[in-house]
Amino acid sequence: MLKNGSKNSVTAKAARRILISQPRPESEKSPYFDLERKHNVELVFHPFIKLEGIPAREFRKQKIDIMYYSAVMFTSRNAIDHFFRMCEEMKVTIGQDTKYFCITEAVALYLQKFILYRKRKVFYGADGTNKSMFDVINKHKENEKFLYVCSENQQDNEIVNWLKTNKCEYQLGFMYRSISNDIKEALGGKDYEVICFFTPSGVKSLYDNCPGFKQNGTVIGAFGSNTAKAVEDAGLTLEIKVPSPQKPSMVSALDQFLCSTMVTKK
Repeated sequence: MLKNGSKNSVTAKAARRILISQPRPESEKSPYFDLERKHNVELVFHPFIKLEGIPAREFRKQKIDIMYYSAVMFTSRNAIDHFFRMCEEMKVTIGQDTKYFCITEAVALYLQKFILYRKRKVFYGADGTNKSMFDVINKHKENEKFLYVCSENQQDNEIVNWLKTNKCEYQLGFMYRSISNDIKEALGGKDYEVICFFTPSGVKSLYDNCPGFKQNGTVIGAFGSNTAKAVEDAGLTLEIKVPSPQKPSMVSALDQFLCSTMVTKK
């Protein structure tokens, strides 16, 4: 890790190795690889958490009738996978009129793996932020009953609070949970100028694996307000925070960061 904790010293040095706490993208057309080539940096992919599906027999204890809800909310592809897995395990058939509200267009398009995609029933935020998804939901909230599919231990409190404040009829559906992955090999003896987190559980995994972790000037990136809060609650300094209208994805945020470090270096 960087030895100097000064923010200026970090920004003045172009990042050479970046740790992405997610699995390596399957497609070589991923924008991450474009970023790698553009800035001549090394991206290391290693998931900090792994997801464990909640079995149907355990889900039944939540006493949720999936068919009662006219709209389903997704903030990740994992949520979509586990929703349709649960429906299959419980032999639930989703009605063709069910509406789907997604955090991004990429998440929305993933629904094509499971349903006949129609614009009239699939909605998503304009820029990947919770606010943009809320803007879409706000147009439909009076007539819909929402099932928010999420992890047992990392649901987005901002979403929950908005649904409650705006008097939406909703239910949290816990269909999977996250547990810490073994990341000692990825961290051992390697210097990273940037570490990117995507869930609060990822931050927890860092300290589960390395209880004595010290930031020492390493730039920290976080996706989502809950992840940002977890980073700050851990006593870490957060420099890259996404999404935002200017930085809708971690790739765009890293691109801007790397461009700025190169300019400063020159």
